[in-house]
Amino acid sequence: MRKRVVRKVLFYGVAVVVAALGLALALVYTYQDKIIELFVAEANKHIKTKVDVRQISLSLFEKFPQVAVSLDEVNVHEGLEDSEESLARADKLYFTFSLWDVLRGEYSVKQFYMEQGEVYVKVLPDGRVNYEIIATDSTAADDKEFSFDLESINLKEVAIHYIDQQLKQTYEVEAHQLAAALAISPETIDIEAEGQATIQTIKIGTGEYFKGKRVNLNSGLSINRQAQTIALQPSVVQVEEAAYEVGGAIAYKDATELDLQLKGKNTNIQSLLSLLPQSMTEEFRQYRSEGEVYFNGTVKGKASGRHTPRVSFSFGARDASFFHPDVQQRVEKIYLTGSFTNGEKQNAATSVLELKELNGVLNGRPFKGNLKYSNFDNPFIAFDVQGMLDVGYVLGLAKIEEVRSGSGLADVRIAFSGNLNEFKARPGNSTLNTTGDITLHNVSLTLQELPLPLSNLTGNFMFKHNDVAVSDFKGKLGESDFAINGMFKNVMAWLILKNQRLLVEADFRSRYLNFDQLLSEELNTPEQARTGDSYRLIISPDIAFDLSASIDRLRFRRFRGKGIRGEVKLRNQVVSTPNISFRAIGGDFAVRGNLDARTNNHIKLSTAAKLNSMSVDSLFYVFENFHQNFIEERHLRGLLTANIVSDVYFDSQLNPKTNLLQAEIEATVRNGQLINFPPMQKMSAFVKRTELANMHFAELHNSFWIQQGTIYIPEMDIRSNLSAAPVVSISGTHTFDQLMDYKIKLPLFSSRRPDKDARFGMVAEDPDAGSSNLFLTLKGSESDFKIAYDDERVRQKIKTDLKQEGQELRDLLRGKKPKEKEKEVELQEGEYFDFN
Repeated sequence: MRKRVVRKVLFYGVAVVVAALGLALALVYTYQDKIIELFVAEANKHIKTKVDVRQISLSLFEKFPQVAVSLDEVNVHEGLEDSEESLARADKLYFTFSLWDVLRGEYSVKQFYMEQGEVYVKVLPDGRVNYEIIATDSTAADDKEFSFDLESINLKEVAIHYIDQQLKQTYEVEAHQLAAALAISPETIDIEAEGQATIQTIKIGTGEYFKGKRVNLNSGLSINRQAQTIALQPSVVQVEEAAYEVGGAIAYKDATELDLQLKGKNTNIQSLLSLLPQSMTEEFRQYRSEGEVYFNGTVKGKASGRHTPRVSFSFGARDASFFHPDVQQRVEKIYLTGSFTNGEKQNAATSVLELKELNGVLNGRPFKGNLKYSNFDNPFIAFDVQGMLDVGYVLGLAKIEEVRSGSGLADVRIAFSGNLNEFKARPGNSTLNTTGDITLHNVSLTLQELPLPLSNLTGNFMFKHNDVAVSDFKGKLGESDFAINGMFKNVMAWLILKNQRLLVEADFRSRYLNFDQLLSEELNTPEQARTGDSYRLIISPDIAFDLSASIDRLRFRRFRGKGIRGEVKLRNQVVSTPNISFRAIGGDFAVRGNLDARTNNHIKLSTAAKLNSMSVDSLFYVFENFHQNFIEERHLRGLLTANIVSDVYFDSQLNPKTNLLQAEIEATVRNGQLINFPPMQKMSAFVKRTELANMHFAELHNSFWIQQGTIYIPEMDIRSNLSAAPVVSISGTHTFDQLMDYKIKLPLFSSRRPDKDARFGMVAEDPDAGSSNLFLTLKGSESDFKIAYDDERVRQKIKTDLKQEGQELRDLLRGKKPKEKEKEVELQEGEYFDFN
């Protein structure tokens, strides 16, 4: 029985609902055209600007149980003459009234909905506004069939843009779900608003505030129409995890007059930073805080195109901590008091931010300091900090991209003050006041741009204005060590500004420099910039120095230097020295010159060098046989003394451009040996092979020229231990691609066997008749060369001898005794020797 009763109740209940809905639908359908017509007529009375609507319809279900006039794809033009720009655009607008109004035939719109839209509100420089679109209505309200009596406004995903070109202010807010309840009487309008929004940005002057902040709004206000005042009840605006209580009064009869009070609840460092300009807080936006952070403030005064209210905030922290969410390092036990005001003239120029009596703990070590940032248009910064800081801990907290890691301690006692814009305009003047000092204790750093680690850094840096006095700055860069005492000039400009030059005037000392590491591309170039070459030399245009250098040992590839002393200068990417001396390769070396690196891939090294008593074989070994294998260190012995003037060119990877090399060399080799030199072995037809295998000479002196990839060798006499040819003359050229063109003169004595001499067309001579000279050429490459008869020199010799004989005949006729004649060997023209 009960089940049958329940079923009947459900059946009749559903039937009633269906019938009611059917009736409602019928009524809506029946009166649809009339309601829309009335709505359009009433709207035209209130709106005096053009409105574009794709479609107007009547809906029962979209805002059920209310009946809604629905407008699709709406574009409301702004209220400026001859303007085609929009005041508002929306995908959907809804104006709702009750179903009962349909039955009564009097329609009163109570609620307004705007979805998926944008609103653009502007105040032009001349004071005109674009939102005055509501016309005055003279019709009595009780005579209307259709009226607007709004009790609530609802926004869903609506972007609101407010631009005041007079005040130079911009507000951009995204209303995700915002509802405002209205209570309207002849005297007052009471509004209660609640919802969620995102403040995209608030720009005031050059400052940007609250960028990208999610807020929850719960506020109430009362507008007195007659007095033209707004009473703002204590309202809560929640910004992320922090909440601000806002209350006070706003008068708008003439100029807007503000008297507002703000108080922070559950605030943190993030919420405080959001109140400041974006340019000041960008680097700290990801940091978080814990502990007690308080905040309160006031906004008082006129707000208009000519006036800005006075803004004053005070804030502080008690036993708080500050940290980055991605790292473990924290600043703990923070105590501070702070304030912000826009000053006497209520603008950016008179704005001041101060942090006073800041105390905290970093990794168990206390520090303290103060900060003052004034004049946001032309910033003046003053701060001081004092404490023994753990370098690795500070770097981990600060997350500086240029520094990968660090360790050690830095005793910091620094005070700084100055105007940044003035400093940028005149960095060379004493526009900054920097005092104090920093002392490093066993600090190590690994930099992003320099993979080679800096380690064991110690020393004291004393700051004075723009310069730093450096005392006992010691450390290691890879395997190389250094110790510096002197002045670093223009340091602050070099650190803060771009394209500023650091000048170092100092004594530089090192026990050991390893240029294999210092010039290694792998160890001195970021991975993304490497080219795969062994070495890389790039000199920064922003560094200059005057160094008095003293280096005990130096290494580069096979080169080893000791006792390096001299003066070195760097200006505009040109390194120069008036004097450098050192010991290397068993002898002494002195040089003056410069290295020009202004063109990155065309480095020029110009030097005038003097070598004294250097081992020739060691010299060839150290310089890797000068990249040829014709004559190597195993072929040579002796001591070299030379004067060399040269221009050598390299690319940035220190590869020589040999075709551009130019040099003038004046060389002397003493106590020399030529050992198992292949071309000399080819002379075994004239000299014993055992003597050729180890050719000794007491001294060899000559001048050489190098140009366009060719070595030019003037004729020189080599006085050796060869019994058959004690004096050998050589001249010619030798190219860098190992093509040889030598001219050789060998003296041949008549003591040689006549039968052997005859093989080469020689005429046997009387032992007392003197000696003959054999003229030869050596042409070809290192692996394929030929020794041949020198036709040209023989012809030249004959011509010379004829002149000499004529002179001797004249001398004989004059009664002078003729000199003993040197006889030459005559060979068949073009004949060459194959001694294999």
